Amino acid sequence: MRIGLDVMGGDFAPQATIEGAVLAQKEIPAEDRIVLFGDENLIKEHLGLLGADVKAFDIVHSAEVIAMGEQPTRAFAQKPDSSISKGFRWLKKNRIDSFASAGNTGAMLVGSIYSVNALQGVIRPATTSIIPKENGKLGVLIDVGTNPDSKPDVIYQFGLLGSLYAQHVYGINNPKVGLLNIGHEEDKGSLMTQSAFRLMKDSTDFNFIGNVESRDLFKDKVDVVVCDGFTGNILLKNMEAMFRQIVKRGYGDDPFFARFNYENYGGTPILGINATVVIGHGISNGKAIKNMLIHSREVFYAGLADKIRLAIDQYTQGKIFNAGIE
Repeated sequence: MRIGLDVMGGDFAPQATIEGAVLAQKEIPAEDRIVLFGDENLIKEHLGLLGADVKAFDIVHSAEVIAMGEQPTRAFAQKPDSSISKGFRWLKKNRIDSFASAGNTGAMLVGSIYSVNALQGVIRPATTSIIPKENGKLGVLIDVGTNPDSKPDVIYQFGLLGSLYAQHVYGINNPKVGLLNIGHEEDKGSLMTQSAFRLMKDSTDFNFIGNVESRDLFKDKVDVVVCDGFTGNILLKNMEAMFRQIVKRGYGDDPFFARFNYENYGGTPILGINATVVIGHGISNGKAIKNMLIHSREVFYAGLADKIRLAIDQYTQGKIFNAGIE
């Protein structure tokens, strides 16, 4: 496998990204190769400072950088020699098997949709976050910001995407899917959540258990928590803020609280596209970058894109068939 990394992406690039690549290279099998996209001179300089073997990596020189604050669509189009743009061209041509970045999230989404494209039948791709459970297991939160405004049919597909991710990457058998709401009753919530509930309650595409409240997140009651990206992003950043307060008060090493540290998970794949693309946190350090690259490998070898493609095909055909009967 060839794992692509945007070396220039992230608040602490290129030092943190190259440090992460070196750490990951020590853990992945020898037959896998990390491909670094960025300024070649900077890459070689930082590899040298770390005492790493330059020949252990493939380097693709990119003269331009898409900064964190740039408008994504414009930057992607106007900077074809940027590390992100060039990485997506290589991914599209199958010269790499995955591409990861802690840089401009919007540019990564633009590249995913307009370069490798969304899977046919996927209304909107989505991103996720990990939810640590009290019993030591993990859950999945979807969506966490990619789609702030989501219609009921999009929410339904998030349930399917999240279920497949939880099953095939994290090994959760028949994941329990819940819709995040302000109460467990069917008629609770906004018009969108009520409509989404009606779509999801009789689903045969995933194991829907009904509405769940935010107090249920860390329990074993639910494996995949589904919500719109606006709600999910607020929830995610609230958990990150709470973790920082826990660390400041000296409880960061607690076995449960320590599992909220984003460094341990590295990043999230963009679910619903034709390739393996992973987005990391902008403040990623070397450890987070390492785990982002290792997670890219896990997602690729899980064949997640192909499994989602098959499930979406079956879902779409079922909708057409049922519509014909009616």
